Amino acid sequence: MSHDKGKHKKNKGKHNNHNNPPADITEPEKTVGDGSPDPDYPRYRVDPGQRVRLKDVDPNDTAHFKEKEDSFDDLAKQVERISGLQERLYAENKQSLLIVLQAMDTGGKDGTIRGVFDSVNPEGCQVWSFKAPTPEELAHDFLWRIHEKTPERGMIAIFNRSHYEDVLVVRVHDLVPKEVWKKRYDLINNWEQLLTESNTVIIKFYLHISRDEQKERLEARRDTPDKQWKFHTSDLAERAHWDDYMTAYEDAINKCSTDYAPWYVIPANKKWYRNLVIARTIADTLEAMNPQFPPPEENISDIVIPD
Repeated sequence: MSHDKGKHKKNKGKHNNHNNPPADITEPEKTVGDGSPDPDYPRYRVDPGQRVRLKDVDPNDTAHFKEKEDSFDDLAKQVERISGLQERLYAENKQSLLIVLQAMDTGGKDGTIRGVFDSVNPEGCQVWSFKAPTPEELAHDFLWRIHEKTPERGMIAIFNRSHYEDVLVVRVHDLVPKEVWKKRYDLINNWEQLLTESNTVIIKFYLHISRDEQKERLEARRDTPDKQWKFHTSDLAERAHWDDYMTAYEDAINKCSTDYAPWYVIPANKKWYRNLVIARTIADTLEAMNPQFPPPEENISDIVIPD
């Protein structure tokens, strides 16, 4: 993960021996625009083989944007780009995009989906939330329930929580033995590689908030009548495991940020900046995928539409 603007070269780690998608998709800033995107989302991407420490990432970072109003025009532009590119992706029907959102409770996954995909045609975009597995799901391998929700060609799928819960909550709460969840990092990497070789581009976002910010958001849920339905005492129990979750997230990000399915650690205390960074990343990725409208039938201009 680079914090130096313009330094986007990847380190080569142990997960780079695959048939990866072209760099202009997984590092879209190399071919989209002038190579210096604003906001500078590549600085939040975790390079394979690099070890990111979440305590070193400032969740209040907003780069040169000082106020929410500073982001309005840029966010609207990126949302419009996503909408137009999604239409082309759907019409082309040859490739797909999987977006993974992970965060602590109140981290902003729902808000990100609303803020970034507000103008996307729902016909070409699906959101899947993964909660505690059902008895049927537990009777299968841990990726079984995830695989069936991956996007078909032409589609964007957004995972609100994901397969990474099986190396996060499962680990923190000792739901399976250590020797079981430790093997899952490689299984996840291999599975994500399978998807990319089937023309699914994957980008993964960890929405990084501080413990103090989570406290404020939980208090807001508790005290705001139309948000009280979101408040659960179980959130407080999870909050007690904050440090364990940070360790689990660091391992998941460091072990599973690959050339073909990168992780981005997004400063998320400021919701407006979070949305702007993610929207720009997604828009540039879609543009690098370069979906095209299919050619029309021949000679359609000569066709007379009957009365």
